[in-house]
Amino acid sequence: MSNNYVLEAQPRTDQGKGASRRLRRENMLPAIVYGAGKEPVAIKLTHHVMLKHLDDEAFYSQILVLSIDGENEKVVLRDVQRHPAKPLIMHVDFLRIDESQLIRMHVPLHFLNEETSPGVKLGGQVNRQLVEVEVDCLPSNLPEFIDVDLGGLAIGDSIHMSDIKLPAGVVLPGLLQGEEHDLAIVAIHKGKVDESESETESAGEETGEE
Repeated sequence: MSNNYVLEAQPRTDQGKGASRRLRRENMLPAIVYGAGKEPVAIKLTHHVMLKHLDDEAFYSQILVLSIDGENEKVVLRDVQRHPAKPLIMHVDFLRIDESQLIRMHVPLHFLNEETSPGVKLGGQVNRQLVEVEVDCLPSNLPEFIDVDLGGLAIGDSIHMSDIKLPAGVVLPGLLQGEEHDLAIVAIHKGKVDESESETESAGEETGEE
C-alpha cells in the first residue's frame, strides 16, 4: 500500500525524565524506533504534528515513513503513552519493518449497509462487538481497514470473524487457534420495546380499551 505519512524526526542524546520535560516545553515529543535487527534509536518529533496524526484512524494501521535527519525508514506505530488528564502525548514507540517479514497489526473495521439491512429496517438494533481485528500480513498487503457488510443481516443474524472477506495476503491469526476463537463481530438484535408504550398497551387490554 502507499505511504501517506512522512514523519520528520531528529535523534536525541539527552534522555530521562528531565530531558523529556524539556522537550515537551519546546513542543517536542520523545520517541524511540527499534526492530529489524538494528539498534534502537531515541528520537524526537514535533508534538502538535503527532497529535494531529493521532486523530486519524488510518494512522494506527498504516506503514509510516520516519525521516531521521533525512534518512527514511519504514515503521509502524507500536505504542502511544498519553497524559492521564491533559491532551499531551508523553512518549511514542515505532517498530521498523522488514518488507519480507510478516507483521501483526490491529486493523479497524468499517461497517457497511447498516441502514439498509433487513433487520434494521424491521426495527432491529445493531450490536458491534468488535471494532478492529488483529491481522498477519506482509507490510505491502497491510489494509487501512476491512469492510464488514451488514446488507444481508436479519434480526437474530450475526457476522463472525470467519465470515468477513479479507484482502489478498491477509489472515486472522485468531482463527488459527480453533473454532472457539471465531468471535462474533456484529449482530442485529430485536429492538427494545418502549416500556411506557408497553404499559399503556397492557392497561388497555385489561380495561378492554381499543
